[in-house]
Amino acid sequence: MHIRVIGRMAVRKVDQAAEWLTELLADGPRDASEVQQLATLEGIAARTLRRAGDEIGVRKAQVYDPTAGVQHWVWSLAVRGSDSDRLADDALELLGGLVIDDGRRWGDAATAATPVLWEDAIEILNPASSTPYHWLGRSRGFDKTSGLAAAMLSAMLTQAPAGAKLYSLAADRDQGRLLIDSVQGFVTRTPELSGSLTVDAFKVTAPKVGATLEVLAADAPSSYGLRPWFLGVDELTVWSDTEGPRKLWDAATSALGKVPGARAVVISSAGDPGHFSHELLEHAYGNELWRVHEVRGPAPWTDPKRLEEQRARLLPSMYARLFLNEWVAGEDRLTTLEDVRACVGHDGDLDYQSGHRYVVSLDVGLTNDRTVAVVAHSEERATGRMVVVDRIASWQGEKSRPVSLDVVEAWVAEACRDYRCKLVFDPYQAQHLAQRLKKARVQTEQFTFSTANIGRLAVTTYRLLRDHLFDLPNNPGLIDELVNVQLREVGPGQFRIDHASNRHDDIAIAVAMASAYLVEKPAPGGFGSSADMEPARMPRAVGDVYGETWNPLVGDEWERRSWQYER
Repeated sequence: MHIRVIGRMAVRKVDQAAEWLTELLADGPRDASEVQQLATLEGIAARTLRRAGDEIGVRKAQVYDPTAGVQHWVWSLAVRGSDSDRLADDALELLGGLVIDDGRRWGDAATAATPVLWEDAIEILNPASSTPYHWLGRSRGFDKTSGLAAAMLSAMLTQAPAGAKLYSLAADRDQGRLLIDSVQGFVTRTPELSGSLTVDAFKVTAPKVGATLEVLAADAPSSYGLRPWFLGVDELTVWSDTEGPRKLWDAATSALGKVPGARAVVISSAGDPGHFSHELLEHAYGNELWRVHEVRGPAPWTDPKRLEEQRARLLPSMYARLFLNEWVAGEDRLTTLEDVRACVGHDGDLDYQSGHRYVVSLDVGLTNDRTVAVVAHSEERATGRMVVVDRIASWQGEKSRPVSLDVVEAWVAEACRDYRCKLVFDPYQAQHLAQRLKKARVQTEQFTFSTANIGRLAVTTYRLLRDHLFDLPNNPGLIDELVNVQLREVGPGQFRIDHASNRHDDIAIAVAMASAYLVEKPAPGGFGSSADMEPARMPRAVGDVYGETWNPLVGDEWERRSWQYER
């Protein structure tokens, strides 16, 4: 009898301790040593405290405190059905209170903008959601990266269990850094977040609970062994369609089942249906654990004039993906016969005329490919700014008898003198030739065939042909090349001009080099001047006309290295 009474008393003490512990941890995780000290003050024995923690399912995790530089244990409540509403409300309250870059609170801005933002937030921040995985399709301008940062930050501070791991997956570290920058911006602008987070270059830590948010790049080695509690995937459609990024996706998403309550958010513009992300989207549409919310069309607040400027500049497929959020395949031909014929405006060579800006472009091929030189100028007409091709010269070599660069050098030197212009050349096989021309007082500038610059050639030539802004000679070789040349999308948003194995594109490349120079690099004295004959300050690194960071697909307002990413 005495034993049963003691047993009932013991049970009652455990119940009381469990009730006290639940109330203590209701406001969030606490340091284990602090919990034990408070329990002692309440007269709760260490053994009773441990039993109470087991009864209510306390989560115990060892976390690292970057400020103190030590590991420590943290106790927190496990998420239960009865807690989910409170946790969701806490996260949404924090999200709504974040201060965005124009000084408004996120909640006020979202309410004024579109219901879509709150709809997604409510679903993502619901711990009890039957669809823990979310695919959000949005066009450029929806602040995808900063929106993802806000959601992950809010979940991290209000819902994350002790030691939780959050990961942001991005195409590369530069894109991933944009999300970290967004978190830093929220922390700096929002007074309520003072002292709550430690933000490093590629990692964010919440010291109180030991939760971390870390950036993983798709171009980095595979990361098997992850245990993500929250996985954010930014701009998946612009990841390289290669084995490495696919492995990162598989490693990260396959680990979601290891962690109770884990969730994932993919937020991205549309892409090419041939990209591996489209297969993943189709899987999401057919799986009950996924919620797919694709919004077509531009962001409601996008300036129509800016949209029109981008539509005129971009390839149709890129405009549809970026600004309409439509999955479309890339163009596989640079142009049509009808467009080329519409651009043919004269026969034979044209002589120099004062008042126009000229350039000579040179693409050197010694044996298999031809060496081609082109003279062209820019000219304002009623239909717009035209690129006029004045002269074309080509030399075909053989293995036993390569092209004579002395002959090419003499032709180029004469052309530069006759048309009072400089030479733009590919330095790969023409470096020594260009050095000799410099000694002959011919101004020269390099065109480096980088990925960005090849894309520049493709897009500039495409646009000029499409809008009939070329005045081309009636040259059968040029017409044949332009009609048959291919426009290949070698990566998300990366294009190049290519040709079939039995054809050439040498003339088209030389014309494209001259066109890109004339269209995108106006003369210092104003368009239509002969300022090339005067010393000019180089806008970028000397020796490379078109810097590696220039992007052919976007306007100046978007110009940046990682042009497809946004905050």
